[in-house]
Amino acid sequence: MALFLEKNVVNKYNSLAKRKYVIAATVVILAIVYLVQLFNLQILSPQYRDYADSNAFLRRPLYPSRGAIYDRKGKLLVYNRPTYDVMMVVREMKEFDTLDFCRTLNISMERFHALNADMKDRRKNPGYSSYTPQLFMSQLDVEEYGLLQEKLYKFPGIYIQNRTERQYNYPNMGLILGYVAEVDKNKMAADPYYVRGDYVGKSGIELSHEEDLRGEKGVEILLRDAHGRIQGRYDEGRQDKAPKSGRDLTLSIDIDLQAYGELLMQNKVGSIVMIEPKTGEILAMVSAPTYDPVRLTGKSFISNYLELERNPYKPLINRAIAGTYPPGSTFKPTQGLIFLQEGIITPETRYSCFGGYPPLGGRPGCHGHASPISLEPALATSCNSFFCYGLNNMLGNRSKYGSTLNAFDVWRDYMVSMGYGYPLGVDLPSEKRGFIPNSKFYSNVFKNDRWVAHNIISIAIGQGEILATPLQIANLGATIANRGYFYTPHVVRERKGAPLEEKYTTRRETGIYREYYELTVQGMADAVNFGTCRGINLAPFVEVCGKTGTSENPHGDDHSIFMGFAPKDDPQVAIAVLVENGRFGATNAVPIARLMLQKFFHGEVPESDKWLETSIINRVILPHAYIRNLPAK
Repeated sequence: MALFLEKNVVNKYNSLAKRKYVIAATVVILAIVYLVQLFNLQILSPQYRDYADSNAFLRRPLYPSRGAIYDRKGKLLVYNRPTYDVMMVVREMKEFDTLDFCRTLNISMERFHALNADMKDRRKNPGYSSYTPQLFMSQLDVEEYGLLQEKLYKFPGIYIQNRTERQYNYPNMGLILGYVAEVDKNKMAADPYYVRGDYVGKSGIELSHEEDLRGEKGVEILLRDAHGRIQGRYDEGRQDKAPKSGRDLTLSIDIDLQAYGELLMQNKVGSIVMIEPKTGEILAMVSAPTYDPVRLTGKSFISNYLELERNPYKPLINRAIAGTYPPGSTFKPTQGLIFLQEGIITPETRYSCFGGYPPLGGRPGCHGHASPISLEPALATSCNSFFCYGLNNMLGNRSKYGSTLNAFDVWRDYMVSMGYGYPLGVDLPSEKRGFIPNSKFYSNVFKNDRWVAHNIISIAIGQGEILATPLQIANLGATIANRGYFYTPHVVRERKGAPLEEKYTTRRETGIYREYYELTVQGMADAVNFGTCRGINLAPFVEVCGKTGTSENPHGDDHSIFMGFAPKDDPQVAIAVLVENGRFGATNAVPIARLMLQKFFHGEVPESDKWLETSIINRVILPHAYIRNLPAK
């Protein structure tokens, strides 16, 4: 019995000891949960932290001025003017006369409720908080700002935020400069710098140099009283952070040359690109049609953007870098250079031409000229047959390359070294690569590896599958002018306080001997003196070298192309002109290039060419399906 009682007492003692540990563990767990939740509320949770801060402080962002943009001669192209946003702190808002508020902003009640709903929609405004200032309405002009400022005391929780809006001194360069618009949720998610209502570059230089131009935001901390009223600056402003203005940019573009090119290309579709060969700086980049950049600013932005987007001529596409075309005969200099470098031909090699390429029954065809013919006169007269023979002999040289496929890939590598087949890397968004096929491409097309040069012979004259952008064609002119190298083309000449990227100051070599470029230069000079480019002969003032092209177009009239540079022995400019549906190169591209070179070298067109200028300006060259007046710029 005694033993039983003793065991019972021991069991009760053990049970009480276990309860003690359970109770202690429960207390510890509750304490940990409490501490974790306290840490979450005070440290991790932005909602409660914002609420606590907002009781005492109002953090007002200070927006920097966006960097200005100048042309190569220092002319101001883009600057800023003040604009104003309406901001709301929902937790501070008390009942006020909503109708009066709407009348002041000149909006309807329906618009008020829609803007309010958008502001509070976390899908559209991921950073929404009722404790911090949120964008309600943007881009008030000075008059609207003045009316609201007078009544601001009536509308608790409403603030005015100062910003800037882009303005333009010239109605040109819309596609180069680009535009800014309100940031979208994807950009906000990718970069915490941006919040709803911020503006960001969407195209052109505004996009590619966004980080240069945007600057750094500042902040102003204001002190509130117990009723939420602003009492002044916190700590006498010592905790404020001043905004840092964006970096100014100087472009390589000459605005006068650019504006003249846009004038010549009105009522036409196509492009003009002019490059300084010694630096790769782009002097003019015209894409037609284009638009006045002021159209994509202010409250009419959406309606104007939709109008431009629906325009059948696609004025929002920069054809200079995003338009791809068969380069036609402007491609022939690359072929001669490759054949010389690979030993397929010599300067004395002659091929026959009897109105076309004889091995294929005269196709592709050719125009009348002396025969047989060597490289220099082949370039001057734009002989198709010569370059077809050259490609056939290269791809069929099994003793040198082992197979057609190997030979073709050697050919392609040269083309890539000359800037074709991949984006050049211009400092503008949306550059296309064009197309230079490799051997695998044709093996897939023909379903075997037994294809030969005659199956693809049209690529020798810049047709078939070959595609290039006007920028790539102009860059070829710069490469030939430099006798074998080029600098990556770029439109930003100077970033205030920062160097250019290294790739824009690094020479890119083609690997082809200079002596072969000299031969090509002479052939292109002959083309101007007595060949297909006689219309651009500016002797004795300037010796021009050039090459015309007529690019086959299955959708209508052929495209008119010219590529060249000047002067011959001290090149200052390379140029490419492409006019869609302009037919022969000498018909439209050559006279436009002539006028652009006159403008470049003389500052104005001489009286002897005024008749040509008038003719080109008044000339309408548009696809037949869209013959109509272009919308006003």
